[in-house]
Amino acid sequence: MSGNNYYRDVVNMHGGTGNTGIAHHTGAPAGPQPSTAVTQAVAELVTLLRELHAQVPPATAQCIDEALPAITAEEEAAPGQRHGALMTVAGIAATAGAIGQPVLDAVRALLELLGA
Repeated sequence: MSGNNYYRDVVNMHGGTGNTGIAHHTGAPAGPQPSTAVTQAVAELVTLLRELHAQVPPATAQCIDEALPAITAEEEAAPGQRHGALMTVAGIAATAGAIGQPVLDAVRALLELLGA
């Protein structure tokens, strides 16, 4: 074979110690990426939670504030944390009555998308 072979790794090492392998970088993002539907559902839920936040007592609003980071986190929050935060805001929405119904519907839709 002559010429360049573009289908195999080429490694040139000059000195050094402890060289044990090749790191292949494909440019692909690390870890699973959220689907567009999940991203849109989270954005809609956050919008609805901000509206509900303005209509509930301060202690309840604080619970919403505490739940938001786990809901909006894509990779940082463990699935159990996100689920717990969604259950928290669903409970708030359920006790808020008619003003909480859109939030409750959005939580149900997001849980369905997440398979939870």
